[in-house]
Amino acid sequence: MKALVINCTLKPSPEPSNTHALAHVVARQLVDQGVEVRFVRAVDLNIKPGVTGDEGEGDQWPEVHRMLLDAQILIMASPTWLGRPSSVAQRVLERMDAMLSETDDAGRPVAYNRVAGVVVTGNEDGAHHVISEIAGALGDIGYTVPGQAWTYWHLGPGAGPDYLDDERGHDWSDRTGRAMAANLYGVANALERNPLGPPPG
Repeated sequence: MKALVINCTLKPSPEPSNTHALAHVVARQLVDQGVEVRFVRAVDLNIKPGVTGDEGEGDQWPEVHRMLLDAQILIMASPTWLGRPSSVAQRVLERMDAMLSETDDAGRPVAYNRVAGVVVTGNEDGAHHVISEIAGALGDIGYTVPGQAWTYWHLGPGAGPDYLDDERGHDWSDRTGRAMAANLYGVANALERNPLGPPPG
């Protein structure tokens, strides 16, 4: 089984990313369960604006698209900015919109029988809103979002320190992240054994 983590931080590599640090907790739990995990930092790529699978010369979204189709588990990880998902997360979701019109050989939307969860960090409150926006979009695209397939960290309300700068709250966020990984893995296995069929005509 394979998992893809798309880190939607605004910080390009190799700058340390709080969002990566918490997503890595989830990934480590998946690895312990035998899952192969791959990370992508979307801001490092030339992901052009648009809602198609390929926006032309220089567009690196097709590479990400291939990785999405190769993974049974997707983790979208985003910081909170102004109480909302990052602009990078929004760009990724807009490009994933093209998957709505893609089907497999059985006529199923390509996101069917794949599971997704959400990781959020930020030095402000608003994590639940970010989770709901991203999870709702992933559900629209066709992913199955299991119960409690999310974790977050912040010390709100209001502005505060970053995940990598303050150990407070890590126990809860990390424990919730490990539970998220277990739920994603469990539901992915269930869908592999008993896959959804194509939508009724």
